[in-house]
Amino acid sequence: MKIFVCPCTEKEKSMAALPSVTAALRKYGITPAFDRSVYELYRDERAEYSESDDIIGECDMLLTVGGDGMMLKWGKKAAFAGKPLIGINTGRLGFMTAVDSDCLDKLSALTDGSCTFSTRMMLSADISGEEITALNDIVLFKDVNSKLPEFTVRINGITVTKVRADGLIFSTPTGSTAYALSAGGPIIEPTVECIQLTHLCAHTLLNRPMIFSGTDVVTVSYAPYEGSRVNMSVDGANGTEFPADAELVIRKSPVALRIAEIGERSFYSTVSEKLMTPLK
Repeated sequence: MKIFVCPCTEKEKSMAALPSVTAALRKYGITPAFDRSVYELYRDERAEYSESDDIIGECDMLLTVGGDGMMLKWGKKAAFAGKPLIGINTGRLGFMTAVDSDCLDKLSALTDGSCTFSTRMMLSADISGEEITALNDIVLFKDVNSKLPEFTVRINGITVTKVRADGLIFSTPTGSTAYALSAGGPIIEPTVECIQLTHLCAHTLLNRPMIFSGTDVVTVSYAPYEGSRVNMSVDGANGTEFPADAELVIRKSPVALRIAEIGERSFYSTVSEKLMTPLK
């Protein structure tokens, strides 16, 4: 078994965990492989180093070492390659990761048959002919010095809302515990197939999150007010302009991601541990 190890090279804790990670993988008969660029930062003469695309094609699974950001970075590549993804947490929250860096003995599940997988839907979007894929969310937000635009959201061609707001968040169930949660959206079990809409500071008393079926097609446009400008961000990446004359069409992606899950830790226990504990 070969696993492509994807560390967050910019974080000291992630790089410091690599010797323990590779030792644990070898203990359970797994060959670690790295992108060639990692060699200058972490040299393991027993590991394989090659180009990412080549390794992804050859490996059985991708393993990130970092936080949820690394899961988002490599999740779409894993999904399109048809390979499962597992995360080792060296960050703060680590909501999507399966194993904490001080519990590497749990990696034995990868070879003893006790590892399970959950399937996570992604979003596919089209704007002006450009295809976009999101694992967590697609966020539309007004420019910092801009007036409030009026957004129109249609479901299968039928207008369901027109609202002036700072922005809109369209998220997957996986993304429901990210930005959408902070904006007042509900927590959705991650294997459910639906599209969640959460408003950002809507100028209305009737502002409520909405959940659409995974089979629905969502179309979004906006009317600029006194030259208001809107940007778009995908999975937390830097924003790009969303032109006033454009339409954004969002639907369930035909490609899904499989995430490895280890042990008895469930989604609901993770919610309690990671999100509710500070309130207890």
